[in-house]
Amino acid sequence: MASPTTCFLHILAIFFICLPLANTIDFNYPAVFNFGDSNSDTGGLVAGVGARLEPPNGQTYFKNPSGRFCDGRLIIDFLMDAMDLPFLNSYLDSLAAPSFRRGANFAAAGSTILPATASSVSPFSFGIQVAQFFRFKNRVSEIQAKTRKYDKYIPAQDFFQKGLYMFDIGQNDLAGGFYSKTLDQILASIPTILTEFEDGLKRLYDLGARNFWVHNTGPLGCLGQNIAKFGTDASKLDELGCVSSHNQAAKILNLQLYALCKKLQGQYSDANITHVDIFSIKSNLIANYSRNGFEQPLMACCGYGGPPLNYDSRIACGQTKVLDGNNVTAKACNDSSEYINWDGIHYTETANQFVASQILTGKYSDPPFADKMPFLLKLKF
Repeated sequence: MASPTTCFLHILAIFFICLPLANTIDFNYPAVFNFGDSNSDTGGLVAGVGARLEPPNGQTYFKNPSGRFCDGRLIIDFLMDAMDLPFLNSYLDSLAAPSFRRGANFAAAGSTILPATASSVSPFSFGIQVAQFFRFKNRVSEIQAKTRKYDKYIPAQDFFQKGLYMFDIGQNDLAGGFYSKTLDQILASIPTILTEFEDGLKRLYDLGARNFWVHNTGPLGCLGQNIAKFGTDASKLDELGCVSSHNQAAKILNLQLYALCKKLQGQYSDANITHVDIFSIKSNLIANYSRNGFEQPLMACCGYGGPPLNYDSRIACGQTKVLDGNNVTAKACNDSSEYINWDGIHYTETANQFVASQILTGKYSDPPFADKMPFLLKLKF
């Protein structure tokens, strides 16, 4: 049987041959600056609030917890690899002399677009992440004005204008809202959420950013955490077994986010603003899980409780606790590559690789970028 990597490259070759050309993206970016939540957090929350990730997190690729809520690599890791760039270090992680020469990651798990509240998982909301970037850029200028001996650790000045600014955030604004709001109230809050997002993008544009890459939010109704909490009534589930209300909210947010990206594409004629339909990629993966090489579309690989979800909100992946009078551990499955979901909230490395492969076809992007596909020949995974 062909390996996942062989199949992956075969899929890319097919799309490279078949997709129409479009003059849009230049993938020769000197640096990447990323903003987001756990979907792209490479260590921000763990470093920023002193949180602890236990094994088996990180077991597949890094062999130890890496600050990622995953058994291995995230979508952003595969995208960086495809662009022949090193994995992004978290802005908040200061140990072991991290290099920020080719960019920095401001994402933190649990982050929202709207300002954080006292009950938020992460204090590093989108506005804070943008403010951190402002400080990062200013400090780079200050350091370069004094000495050049740190040049191998920090971006060159023109990297900020030529670099790619990536965004994958908004899922937690919706998911968290369902714990205290009705669906109608959540839908009514979406314009406010996106106004905050637009403000952050405009601030970055005013500072010189010109290349924007925006992921929409995925089908959060298909996450075990949400099914366990809000899907106990079968009438609230769709044909895939996902919570209908959560996916409806995601679709509405995504429609409005797409409209915002189109508006900004027209407003900033000197900028490249690419919208990526993550929702469709992940929904297609779940709907066609068997065809795509997976055995479990919804059940968590690492968790506690067994089928159908193997998820218990009282204990996170890798933890050992006393539950109902018993000492239990949330352990990993035997083969995470058979599972789409890692821990009830996040995807496995294998699922992330599949999503990245679909992103890189260009067909889920607006504008598409199929003419830039030759850069994929440098793939290392």
